[in-house]
Parts: sequence; C-alpha cells; structure tokens
Amino acid sequence: MAEFLILLQRLVPLAAKQLFSKRNKTMLQSTSLNGRLGMMPVFFFFCSMLFLPFHQGILTAHAFTGTYGINYGRIADNIPAPESVVTLLKAARVKNIKIFDADHSVIQAFKGSGLALVVGIGNEYLKDMSVNEERAMDWIKENVQPFLPETHISGITVGNEVLGGTDQELEEALMGAIKNVYSALTRLQLADVVEIWTPHSEAVFANSYPPSSCIFKEDVLVYMKPILDFFSQHGSPFYVNAYPFLAYKSDPEHIDINYALFQSNSGIYDAKTDLHYDNMFDAMIDAAYAALETAGYNDMEVRVSETGWASNGDENEAGATIHNARTYNYNLRKRLLKKKGTPLRPKKVVKAYIFALFNENLKPGPSSERHYGLFKADGSISYDIGFTGLRPSSASPSLASLKELNARCWSRPYFRVVASCTIVLLLALLR
Repeated sequence: MAEFLILLQRLVPLAAKQLFSKRNKTMLQSTSLNGRLGMMPVFFFFCSMLFLPFHQGILTAHAFTGTYGINYGRIADNIPAPESVVTLLKAARVKNIKIFDADHSVIQAFKGSGLALVVGIGNEYLKDMSVNEERAMDWIKENVQPFLPETHISGITVGNEVLGGTDQELEEALMGAIKNVYSALTRLQLADVVEIWTPHSEAVFANSYPPSSCIFKEDVLVYMKPILDFFSQHGSPFYVNAYPFLAYKSDPEHIDINYALFQSNSGIYDAKTDLHYDNMFDAMIDAAYAALETAGYNDMEVRVSETGWASNGDENEAGATIHNARTYNYNLRKRLLKKKGTPLRPKKVVKAYIFALFNENLKPGPSSERHYGLFKADGSISYDIGFTGLRPSSASPSLASLKELNARCWSRPYFRVVASCTIVLLLALLR
C-alpha cells in the first residue's frame, strides 16, 4: 500500500499535465457544456490526489520540514492525551515531533495529522539488535510498518546519547544496531522513506572552546568513525544535543548569560577561523562541524536533536528561571525561523528539535529536569514565545475549545483542496 501511494503521488502530476496539454485543450473546447460537466468527478479525483500530501500523511523521504521541531517526552502522569497533543501541535504549527519510544497510542494519534513523527529505539534494545537483524525487523514490523503511510513516521532514532557514556558494551553495540535497522528497512522497501539516526551528547567531544578547536574524544572516535562512515554514505546528518543552559549552569562565573540567551553581548572571537560568535548555540553547532571536519567529514550536516532551557531548578542550578527559559526559547525560535546557517557554515540552514513539549513531573534527577516544557501539563503555555491557538493561562482547555482548535487546524488543508479544484473546474468549463 505504501509503495502504491508513493507511485501514485509521482504519476498524478504527470497525468494532470497531460490532461491540460494543447491537444486536450482543443478536445475540451469542442466538448459540449453538459459533456464538460460530466467530467467533474474526474477533475475532483485528480485535484484530491494532487493535494494528498496536505491531509493523508503521504510518505516522504524528508525527515524534517522547515527548521523547528519539538521533543515530546511523556515521563509524566498529568499531561494531555496524545489526541489532544496533536491538536495543540497543529494549532502551534509545529510540524516535526520526536518521541523517545514507539508508543502505539501516540503513533495512532498522529494518524492523518500530516505531522512528521520520529520514533525511538531505546538503548535497552541495542545489544540484541546488534547481533540479530531479525530483532530489528520484528521491531519495525511491530512499531513502524503497520502505521505507514497514515502516520507520517519520518525517522527512527537508534539509541540516545550512547557514545561518551560509561557502558562500553552499549557503545560497541550501537554500530551493529544501526546497520541492522537500516538493513531491515531496506528489506521492507522503507529505507528511502524512513531516515535513521542517533543523537549524541556533548560528551563525545574532547573540548568545544573555541569552536574551531573541537575534536572527538579518542576513546569515542573508535566507535564514532564507523558510524560517521555509514551515515556519510547515506547522506544522513550528525545529530547533537546542544544545551547552552547546561554549559552556563556548570560555569556561571565565566560564561556571560546574555551570550547563552541570544541577547546583546560582546561574544567570542575564534582566531583560527577569524569568525565572531554572538551566541553559544551557534558556537556549539560549529564546534560539531569542526570535529567532523577534523575527522574527515567536511560535507556532513549538523542538526540539533535537543536544546532547551529549564524554567525552574534547585538552588544550585544557576539560570533556571522562567524569565531565562522564555528568553532563550523565544530568541531560539526567532533565530530558527530566519532559516539561516552558522558563521562556519552560513549556507547550512540550522534545524533543531526543542526540548521539551511538556513539563514532565516524573522525570528523575535535579528539579530542572522536570521544568523544560514549553507547555504546562494542562496544555496551556508555560510562557509566551509566540505560539498561537494556545491559552497563556493555567486554566485547562475545555473539551469544546480543543474541538474548536481541531476543526480549525483540519479546515485549512481541505479548504485548499476545494478552492483549487473549483478554480481548475472553472478554467476547464469556461474554455
């Protein structure tokens, strides 16, 4: 079914072009009005097929639409149901969503939404998958294939922050798991549709200041290089979790908070590249580019798999305030929407998944871990960064308001279909 829809999406524009060729225009002109009216169902069919990408979640090889995405973590017992989350995301016009597992209730809720969803294979599965391709095949058959193409599953993350950690067996298993997941996707004819990647933490780097001096740790490079070779062969990006908040929190005495928050500051100068940086986010991305370049992967794109700022934290967690979280996320969103690159790679448009969608009240660790959400548990915004269609108050949206949002989100693509079909019909009938 998936392959048929992909083929149909490619053939329909060609058929429409033929329909309006010079020869067929002559045929239409010689046809009676009643005859042309009789062709209306055909026109509606072609028009609806042409606009399928807007409302059917048609499969696509593009894993990221635009520049802005959000991580949808769910380590909480008080957040909205997945169906309501889809409504909120569509109202906020966020098109790229990443989850950390493959929960079927979430995947099913995204059915027909048109949103690009990245699902995750947890670290606990990697060792088995690395030695047995059938384990990877079983996972994909259970958690991905049955939901395509109705749910637009655009990518699969294989593990999370594996390299640079303390589990050497897990590090050794990562490359094998990636290969077997890709092989399984290839056997299912999904490798050109679903992108695979693995997010890395800043722990894979030996240093990152100044950006041009960044290199991979020697003990990490042993495992990293085969992965980079593989992703380079398939044109996949390098994904990194970049948190200026964590950098500032670890050294508030020597890091200008304005530099971390995209606010006015003197910035830093990198003498090796003769480049100036006015924010830490760009510097972190260019540090990753520098590490890749040193390792021999000049053409690999860097994307950000996580970034965010906590709105609350423990007493020893410097900078964790609502004001700073709002400032960072507002300025970050504004920066991403400009669709520009970094000082080192000005033509490589930066793309990032924000962490996170909700405050997650059951996350372990310091208090900040439970306060990264752009939205509160009731679905209202934690602070205003410019999203529309969401309530800035702490009042829980009523069922009626959610239905209203949902209707408004769904009306746009269908209006486009109807309006376009009407125009095509009028042009054909009046010739």
